[in-house]
Amino acid sequence: MRNLNLTSQRQAVYDIVRNSHDHPTAAEVMNRLVGQGHNLAYGTVYNSLRYLADKQMIRELKLGEAASRYDAKMDDHQHILCEVCGAVDEVMTHVPQEWLSTVAAETGYTISHAHVVFGGVCPACKGKAVN
Repeated sequence: MRNLNLTSQRQAVYDIVRNSHDHPTAAEVMNRLVGQGHNLAYGTVYNSLRYLADKQMIRELKLGEAASRYDAKMDDHQHILCEVCGAVDEVMTHVPQEWLSTVAAETGYTISHAHVVFGGVCPACKGKAVN
């Protein structure tokens, strides 16, 4: 079992990420905390997110040049990023073993984990382009 020191601030940050389905940024976590009546400094929020990621309670998603996003779903899944609006959705699939074997053979690496980020246009943005 991991050694956790969940202060009330860390718990509040974790609850926001855990109950979000849109993979919030640190700024979005902060705004939601303020909306719930919490009074935390930005540094506390950033440090809490780092702590929770280090303890593997949440995952930091670095998706291109945009701000990091955070995900509390720790089971194996991938993500898809809308190239128009920046929405991030989950893709509940595993990376095929064939891909991992090919990458290992081509690079000489021993693959410990994989996370694939797909890019495209979400249904909402695609619908706007048609209309």
